[in-house]
Amino acid sequence: MMVMGGNLPAWVSPVAWTYLVLAALSAIAIAIDVFLGGHRQPSRAMEIVWPVTALYLGPFALWAYARWARPASDALSSPVQDDTRSATPPKLAFGLPGGAASVIAHFLGVPLVVLTGWTIAGLDMWAMIAVIAVIALVLLFSFEYSSRAAASAHLGTGSSVGLQRAAVVAAVTIVAFDLGMVGWMVVLHLGSLMPPVDDASFVFLMQIGVVVGLATAYPVVSRLARRAETA
Repeated sequence: MMVMGGNLPAWVSPVAWTYLVLAALSAIAIAIDVFLGGHRQPSRAMEIVWPVTALYLGPFALWAYARWARPASDALSSPVQDDTRSATPPKLAFGLPGGAASVIAHFLGVPLVVLTGWTIAGLDMWAMIAVIAVIALVLLFSFEYSSRAAASAHLGTGSSVGLQRAAVVAAVTIVAFDLGMVGWMVVLHLGSLMPPVDDASFVFLMQIGVVVGLATAYPVVSRLARRAETA
């Protein structure tokens, strides 16, 4: 079983609870603004990505949503383009679907491994990493394919090309993302800092891991974003 956090400082628990509450409130606020406030997004998938992003970025996601997602929604509903309220999101924002896929994969994969008792090399951590990676890959592929299918509908491009492209983008992104996420989990494990999975500190540390994954995936995400712009 996963090594429990014997070396985890006591202050991590109250910080974890505080941040988890802020993250949940941020996600709720974004969801209300999108689905009840009428600020629908250009992509239906992004209407899910933004609230899920708040589950690990917390108030930072609220700022990013107000900075980039809300203007995009206003541009959809307004016949007059207002350049003063719009802004081009940074290339790092292209990694948000990968982060959201990882968060959802954690919510599904961790309980699955715990309930089944599955281990790899005697550790449930490796089993969790494997399950999370597979689920995240499927989710990100679905996001990429649906987004590309909608975009290519007006161009008449073949669905097989979109399928292949979505598979490559999803696989490359998840590998780059896992360099940070898995590395973070290994550090926690080796340092006896990994708390039980039912502890708030575990969720908080996994939130940090998702952010680390975003950082390691940034070079790949940035390159893919540049290629998309020139395609």
